[in-house]
Amino acid sequence: MWSKTPLNPNDPGPLPPGWEERIHLDNPRLQNPAITGLAVPYSREFKKKLKKPADIPNRFEMKLHRNNIFEGSYQRIMSVKRPDVLKARLWIEFESEKGLDYGGVTREWFFLLSKEMFNPYYGLFEYSAMDNYTLQINPDSCLCNEDRLSSFTFTGRFAGLATVLGKQITLNDVESVDNEYYNSLKWILENDPTELDLMFCMDEENFGQTYQVDLKPNGSEIMVTNENKREYIDLVIQWRFVNRVQKQMNAFLEGFTELLPVDLIKIFDENELELLMCGLGVVDVNDWRQHSMYKNGYCPKHPVIQWLWKAVLLMDAEKRIWLLQFVTGTSRVPMNGFAELYGSNGPQLFTIGQWGSPEKLPRAYTCFNSLDLPPYEPFEDLREKLLMAVENAQGFEGVD
Repeated sequence: MWSKTPLNPNDPGPLPPGWEERIHLDNPRLQNPAITGLAVPYSREFKKKLKKPADIPNRFEMKLHRNNIFEGSYQRIMSVKRPDVLKARLWIEFESEKGLDYGGVTREWFFLLSKEMFNPYYGLFEYSAMDNYTLQINPDSCLCNEDRLSSFTFTGRFAGLATVLGKQITLNDVESVDNEYYNSLKWILENDPTELDLMFCMDEENFGQTYQVDLKPNGSEIMVTNENKREYIDLVIQWRFVNRVQKQMNAFLEGFTELLPVDLIKIFDENELELLMCGLGVVDVNDWRQHSMYKNGYCPKHPVIQWLWKAVLLMDAEKRIWLLQFVTGTSRVPMNGFAELYGSNGPQLFTIGQWGSPEKLPRAYTCFNSLDLPPYEPFEDLREKLLMAVENAQGFEGVD
């Protein structure tokens, strides 16, 4: 049964012919400045640098079959000899379908192709160990044939169309991908690992066969001790998330940087780049509120909880994304809304628990989608402390 949803302020309703195309050319996400705020200067300059050169056509056209969208898009995009051509206005047409692409068909193409491209059953990517909407490169994807690597170049071009940095991966980054792996490494960091008899090597399995990989020269002969455990953890993270997929990542970056040169994206940190590529999205506060749980004395009618949701409603779109990242570790909402949030042990709704004294800031546990919220009063105190916690969490590199 369909339920009536609130009006979306970003949905302008029926529009005259051509209106959507004029807006789409400037910004395909149709962000509302009243909600997101005015673009900062470097954002405008960044978009300006991405505009197509004057000597290429105004449109890049693709005619595709819906039942062959991955292969058709791959052949068309990879046939381009000059990547700058892909900076032109995209014009998508599906076979045997009438209609002009004033942006809507292109957005549908992005949606359909991304579902096909990132489908783990295709073999390029695999689900992370933590949830079913975060993906990582499948380390076995380059073992079949070299053509697989060109698929990653294609994926990189596609990601560039929709819009790494060489940043060192930290232990905190591991938590959002594989919580069990994170906990094991964190235990080693906080304890003496000598009794575990660990060596600077790892076992890797490919197609049923296991072989040993040294994390450093002669690593199989070097024991992990309390003195060198930090080096061991850094090398394990490098192997697990970089070295195993280096060929695929290089192919992806080749396609990505054809459209987005590295020197242009270095101004963004990893969170900003994620927002740049994925867009701010829309956080439906009503959906979030309806699919939340409470504990330790809180309930939906508790004054502090009422004030919390009031504070979220008063946030602009970007602040809501920051809050979402703060409490879940991701800026994305599952495809079917907050009802399908996942935690480290499977489905896990957002949970708010009473904790601490009003002098403390709220704290979050991203692996459990939970927020510990002190009993603030009045409302202004809650709003101030919540924003302070969210803003101070940006860029934190430690282990908590």
